[in-house]
Amino acid sequence: MAMTLITTNTSSGASASSFTSSIDSTYKLYIFKFYNVNPGTDNVGFRFNGSSDSGSNYNVTKTTSAFRAKHTEDDSATQLNYEGGLDLAQSTAAQLLHNDVGSGADEHCAGELFLFNPSNTTYVKHFYSRSMNNLASDYAQDLFISGYFNTTSAIDAIQFTVSSGTFDSVIKMYGVG
Repeated sequence: MAMTLITTNTSSGASASSFTSSIDSTYKLYIFKFYNVNPGTDNVGFRFNGSSDSGSNYNVTKTTSAFRAKHTEDDSATQLNYEGGLDLAQSTAAQLLHNDVGSGADEHCAGELFLFNPSNTTYVKHFYSRSMNNLASDYAQDLFISGYFNTTSAIDAIQFTVSSGTFDSVIKMYGVG
């Protein structure tokens, strides 16, 4: 299947990066690739949420699960574990894609988010994400998030934000099909 670039959002000092058009029935799979997400301050979360009203509200109920692998820069510690604290259970809050993102030149995050069949009005909308970053605390981290928007309404907009302040980023939206 071919991946088609639909749009690119390049942000500098932004509080949000929103995709409010072109998420429709054209494709059954949308992939968002985010590059060089660099917050203005240390220890912030990079997150996303969905909308079923063309971006007027980003508050769709979702349930998610998370796990991660971590390794320190000085090779003093490694970790692979389930991260229950990052899960959402029937919540309208934004889903964290990465936590503790640092503002240093070597502390940005990058990854991708897959959104399946967002225009379907019969079933819930599944998604998963895999992303990597270097934490402000000098860990390299590979974070996996999966879940679903618990709605039969079409998801027609996606918004990326940080938990505090602003961020720089390049986020590309692709359609697959």
